[in-house]
Amino acid sequence: MKKDRLNILVTGGAGYIGSHACKALAAKGHVPVTYDNLSRGNPWAVKWGPLEKGDIADVQRVRAALERYRPSALMHFAAYAYVGESIERPLLYYANNFAGSAALLQALVDYQPIPVVFSSTCATYGVPERVPITEDHPQRPINPYGCSKLFVERMLADLNVACGLPWMAFRYFNAAGADPHGEIGEAHDPETHLIPLVLAAARTGKPVRIYGDDYDTPDGSCVRDYIHVSDIVDAHVRALEYLLAGGESCALNLANARGYSVKEVIAAAKTVCGRPIPSETAARRPGDPAVLIGDASRAHALLKWRPTRSNLKTQIADAWRWMKWRN
Repeated sequence: MKKDRLNILVTGGAGYIGSHACKALAAKGHVPVTYDNLSRGNPWAVKWGPLEKGDIADVQRVRAALERYRPSALMHFAAYAYVGESIERPLLYYANNFAGSAALLQALVDYQPIPVVFSSTCATYGVPERVPITEDHPQRPINPYGCSKLFVERMLADLNVACGLPWMAFRYFNAAGADPHGEIGEAHDPETHLIPLVLAAARTGKPVRIYGDDYDTPDGSCVRDYIHVSDIVDAHVRALEYLLAGGESCALNLANARGYSVKEVIAAAKTVCGRPIPSETAARRPGDPAVLIGDASRAHALLKWRPTRSNLKTQIADAWRWMKWRN
């Protein structure tokens, strides 16, 4: 990345991962400009640069922000991200995640085809044929959320051909943890991620649900690959530097290549919190694969990226610190 101070437009910068990205950008000496309609973001999470309130589907509003701040690149996090909601309300997800992104990208290419770092998801792969999952695994999403993210990846690839738009998409596995310094963290409403739900059970005594205990895994519960949010945003900053230096566009996995079961997460949280964590077993959720583990060797090679907070207890401890501070 150029050593001078750059403005970076961050859509969804008031959200969980977007706000951590803003902090990481500011630490590099840049100005993160949060563009967020605040429908699901949190104004208190915007701490490291200006907030422009607006919707990504509002082309005129996006253009105004681009002209005002003249950003050198875009980080695109703005999206709805509940798998269950996407199944119940598919048009909401196609309107916001797909059509909204199309409007955003139209405004961007009209302004200038600056580099885009896109927040995608491992949900684009669907049910895995093999694990760990590599980037060349077939992309066959099984829900509208995964489909909407895949469509944006394809738009970016097509715009690269049509007008030279540089891009990188990150297919995250399970984002976890919180800022190690406790300044920001996860605050979804409703909350669907396992680790904050487990920690809420530690605080309140209300049982956390284990959806299925009869999978073909060592303890019967689903196995997932958890990656710390700080490691995720470190990859985003590295991608920005890579694209601004003329690197080739592509999609990469972000993962630890190590899976933990639901029951292992609960056991680790008991150790971290020093409290009992009640649980109850419920029926399997439709479409939940038994195991999701990613291979991030391409990100290691291309971006010299390595996760530094991959230990599950570290991720839980960071989230627990944030939860206690916030409450």
